[in-house]
Amino acid sequence: MKAIHSTDAFNQAINSDNPVIVKFEADWCPDCKAMDMWIDPIVEKYNDYEWYVVDRDELEDVVTANDVMGIPSILVFKNGEKLSHLHSANAKSPEQVEDFLADTFK
Repeated sequence: MKAIHSTDAFNQAINSDNPVIVKFEADWCPDCKAMDMWIDPIVEKYNDYEWYVVDRDELEDVVTANDVMGIPSILVFKNGEKLSHLHSANAKSPEQVEDFLADTFK
């Protein structure tokens, strides 16, 4: 995953003609650390898409603008529009993330 450290970089990334996947997290988040232990095979499976990571404490304006209320959350964008949003409460297991991505990209 490529880290995004500015609002401009975020806006550039999500304005892709192809869908992009953005994971919102924070260093202090235990659920984010747990996700890090099992996300790599999912990223590999969906490697046709660019994956990005945003630290929610670093880009609070982006978090607010995209209604990221909890972390980790996974959002999918295309042409600057949010296509889908996996809220943190539903991002606790590999199965939940896989189901979300399968539904998003069917």
